[in-house]
Amino acid sequence: MLEELKQAIIDGDTDEAEELAKQALGSAGAAELVDTALVPAMDIVAEMWREGEYFMSDVILCANAFGAAMEAIAPALSASGVKTHGKFMLGVVEGDLHDLGKNIVVAMLKANSFEVIDLGVDVPVAKFVEAVQAEKPDILGVGAYMSTTIPQMKEVIDAIGAAGLRDGLKITVGGVCVNDAIAEKCGADNYGGDAMSTVAVAKAFMGVV
Repeated sequence: MLEELKQAIIDGDTDEAEELAKQALGSAGAAELVDTALVPAMDIVAEMWREGEYFMSDVILCANAFGAAMEAIAPALSASGVKTHGKFMLGVVEGDLHDLGKNIVVAMLKANSFEVIDLGVDVPVAKFVEAVQAEKPDILGVGAYMSTTIPQMKEVIDAIGAAGLRDGLKITVGGVCVNDAIAEKCGADNYGGDAMSTVAVAKAFMGVV
């Protein structure tokens, strides 16, 4: 059944992945499902993306299937006390309603054992600051998917610094219009070009080999 669950995620079959995850809990622990089926499945998806075998639409379907499976086992996973690599908070800046890229990043981070706090889209500067102050994440991801909303990223980072919350907090930025130069200009620590590179950045920040 674990192999079937793994394949359902690779195939992007949301309903099948959710049902198999529920069934598999009867014979395997939540942590085992994550380690032997869910994470390996998304690793394969990431590799297929890098090799050009999967397109963005395929990755989105797989991310949705992964998310459904994770949702199905979430209570059991929480009860098992599985440790994460760190707390990653992310959101898309105010005025920007694009969420597909963010949702894939969320799925990939969860697949790689990060605790994820998703602030959603159209997030005001003040909400970013309040959330960082309340949740104290290890990493903050700030996304902008339109050239007109890129300045908002710098406003968020500046406001977090002004609130005295920058010490010990790593900040990465991302979005289709963002690049390394913009990340540096915004005062971010790094730039995540896509979901896979964002995970790599997060692991590097947390010292995960």
